[in-house]
Amino acid sequence: MDEVNNKTLKKDFKETQVLKDVNFEFEAGKIYGLLGKNGAGKTTFFNIIYGELEQSGGLFFLEENGRLSDISYEQVGMLFSENFLPDFLTGYEYVKFFNDLNGEGQAPDHYLDLMAFSEEDRHRLIKDYSHGMKSKLSLLSIIIGKQKIILLDEPLTSIDVVMAAEIKKILKELKKEHILILSTHMLELAKELCDEIVILSDGKCMPFEHLKKDEDFESKIVELLKEDKGGE
Repeated sequence: MDEVNNKTLKKDFKETQVLKDVNFEFEAGKIYGLLGKNGAGKTTFFNIIYGELEQSGGLFFLEENGRLSDISYEQVGMLFSENFLPDFLTGYEYVKFFNDLNGEGQAPDHYLDLMAFSEEDRHRLIKDYSHGMKSKLSLLSIIIGKQKIILLDEPLTSIDVVMAAEIKKILKELKKEHILILSTHMLELAKELCDEIVILSDGKCMPFEHLKKDEDFESKIVELLKEDKGGE
């Protein structure tokens, strides 16, 4: 089984220690909800895995079929809360570009059908897309790139109910062959969508054991987050 392993991962910003001792295994086949207060280090953690930041100490790696390897940038896809897309292209042109880049055999329309883009929308300029449509397009680039690790940084922010339902369905399908880690402030989303909850508090990751079963899910999560005295 594919796993992302973190061994005492650390990150300091001058005198501030954001990640102190992150030691956790994320497995394929599950959606992990990464919860923490503002400043807890969620974005820092994502940016280290994504390759945008260098850790101050420790290491992280991918385990496949019992073999350990370093994680390369090509293996990680990240869906940001804000989408950075070339507004001068149409959705079809953007997907075709990624398709050609990755040597994929499927036609662009196959992927646009997967995300339920209408014939009209796929030939509109991206600058005229809604936030939700841009999120689906960003997710498509990750699917086409076949990245093993998918990081989702507040992916459903400012997305309407219908679009959010579509993206949730897609994420549940993707988890079968990918490692998905979702950062969110929406506790109901975490409870509904995630298979496991991981609390990032005081610079460390710890599992939350009572997902789905616990009627006091929200109050217990809030209580755990209140105990975090750290800051980013």
